[in-house]
Amino acid sequence: MTLPKRYLITSALPYANGLKHIGHLAGAYIPADIYVRYLRAQKRDVVFVCGSDEHGAAITIQAMKEGTTPAAIVDKYHEVLKQNFKDLQVEFDIYHRTSDPLHHETAQEFFTDLHQKGELEVKETEQFFDEQANTFLADRYIAGTCPVCSYDNAFGDQCEKCGTSLSPDQLINPRSTLSGNAPVKRLTKHWFLPLNKHEDFLREWILKDHAGDWKANVLGQCKSWIDAGLQPRAVTRDLDWGVRVPLQEADGKVLYVWFDAPIGYISATRQWAKDNDKDWKPYWHDADTKLVHFIGKDNIVFHCIIFPTMLKLHGNVLPANVPANEFMNLEGDKMSTSRGWSIEMEEYINDWIKQENGGESMADVLRYYLTTISPETKDSEFTWKGFQDANNNELVSIFGNFVNRSFVLMHKLCNGKVPPLHASAMDVADETMLAEFQRAATKVQELLELYKFRDAQFEVIELARKGNQYLQRKEPWQLVKKLAETPDEQKKIDNCMHICLQLCANLAIIASPFLPATARKLCYMMKVVDKMLDWENAGKAKLLSVGYSLREPQLLFRKIEDEEINKQLEKLKEKSSKMQEGQVTNTAPNTNETPAGDAAAPVAEQPANPVKPEIVFDDFAKIDLKVGTIVSAEKVQKADKLLKLQVNLGFETRTIVSGIALHFSPEEIVGKQVTVVVNLAPRKMRGIESQGMILMAEDKAGKLHFINPETGIDAGSNVS
Repeated sequence: MTLPKRYLITSALPYANGLKHIGHLAGAYIPADIYVRYLRAQKRDVVFVCGSDEHGAAITIQAMKEGTTPAAIVDKYHEVLKQNFKDLQVEFDIYHRTSDPLHHETAQEFFTDLHQKGELEVKETEQFFDEQANTFLADRYIAGTCPVCSYDNAFGDQCEKCGTSLSPDQLINPRSTLSGNAPVKRLTKHWFLPLNKHEDFLREWILKDHAGDWKANVLGQCKSWIDAGLQPRAVTRDLDWGVRVPLQEADGKVLYVWFDAPIGYISATRQWAKDNDKDWKPYWHDADTKLVHFIGKDNIVFHCIIFPTMLKLHGNVLPANVPANEFMNLEGDKMSTSRGWSIEMEEYINDWIKQENGGESMADVLRYYLTTISPETKDSEFTWKGFQDANNNELVSIFGNFVNRSFVLMHKLCNGKVPPLHASAMDVADETMLAEFQRAATKVQELLELYKFRDAQFEVIELARKGNQYLQRKEPWQLVKKLAETPDEQKKIDNCMHICLQLCANLAIIASPFLPATARKLCYMMKVVDKMLDWENAGKAKLLSVGYSLREPQLLFRKIEDEEINKQLEKLKEKSSKMQEGQVTNTAPNTNETPAGDAAAPVAEQPANPVKPEIVFDDFAKIDLKVGTIVSAEKVQKADKLLKLQVNLGFETRTIVSGIALHFSPEEIVGKQVTVVVNLAPRKMRGIESQGMILMAEDKAGKLHFINPETGIDAGSNVS
């Protein structure tokens, strides 16, 4: 395999309008950091760039919420996010920002180049205008009723309740968020990127050239977009916050945030090069550069279709891979900052890292668990119980236990020094264990090259598990009892401890991309410099010199108690309850992955009713569907959309809270038979515990319909 001359790795630019949660961390930042740490250990030329996305309407809206200026908002959250990543051991070569003058210069140069080449189109279009505020309205400055779920505060780009991407024209009774008035339509001139002219290139480049190496979920989403037909996409907006369009006839217009934000990768590289006396151009113009974008799935269209088209027209390298992750849910529900159902990075840092003596290990614990449940091919779920189990049953009981036992026994049985390896006393178990070093290192490397971080991390814990099994079989603590009668037993003890200590050194190396703080602590205990973590040492059987004295063991991880987990669960429920009651101000958009800006893709460009990621039969078989009969229904107080239902399931009657009040009156649904998901975990809504979910169908107009079983079927009958 011929390696690229250099690597440029990017993580999606987080929007600097609020705190970001661990779903973001799992999607675009920890996987990228793991990959970069591996490349650095391989001594490859790699630059890892990221930064704050600081333009767009969402920034100005947050400024209005907090009673301040957009500049103050981005200054505040840029520093918070930068420190959050540092605390969680995500090490960028540069964490830049799109408000920086160098970025404005870079984005304007990019636009000017495409404009002068004739690659942009100019069109007059009708857009919403607020006559009182005397300004055109960005999508996020328009609110109204969602045509899909009837939520009355949906934005012009997305409904944050049902998650549907919208355009302002789709909203029912649209209103300006600036004045509250109904907007009017006015003509305005904008510049467009004609994506429709590049469909053939995209189809060839994505669906043929990368058919064998890009993730199936990425290829599938790209194919859906291309097959649906791409449309010209505006690259300018009527706003007063952003990168000014560098044309005299475009006075008062800025670059659309989806256009300027990905250019932030280029400006960040330029700033890194300037800071380090390097040349930035090869990283973006030399074909021997491997460009990899780490993102969440809602950013696929930007990084696989739109930005590559821009890069091609501008003469830049194209991404070699875009290993996008799916979404991570939380305790049975979609992670959502706006609903208070989230764990912010800042929150985790305050609760688990800053409160700990040596809190870096708790950063590693989060990294480990998020990688274990990484949504690489399908949505996954974070649970506090799972977090506790991963720590206690794997990091503590397997990894930490093996290292601690090895060091304790080395000090007890070998005078605190690395004992020699005696060829005459070697047996099959010894040889097998030594061979595992290279096997594990090779497997981890293969999987990391394929962006399979979850499987690669499993191989690390598996090597530690085999070390525990080997140590248990050898029982050197028993052999020491025979020394008086059989002095040669010392050779067996030496061999066992020598191999265990060399295994500890190998664990430090192959674990270092995943658990960087743990690897550094192991180096300290072994009294070696971090250079030992270079990947060329992975798999070697002779890393620690015979006779070398090692430090006393330190616990790598601590056990997490049930009380700590219960406290977090209560905190989550309380936060969500307060948010839903309107007692907490939202500080971030309701997205699982902050895309490059506030530009949700126009519905006309999206495939209708996209199919969710593929599942296997066993996934579906977990759902228990039964026929129920609604025996009573009443409106929930202070909740316009909720009905409290009593549903007879044959074997019992359950309370189910359903968001159907805008579609049905209580009296018209009593006696109806419905299909019920009966094994869904209970959830409190407005203080009422809902013990199931009614299945509904939604037509094109957004009207809900019951999925009715056959008339007269017995309540409690299975649906299959």
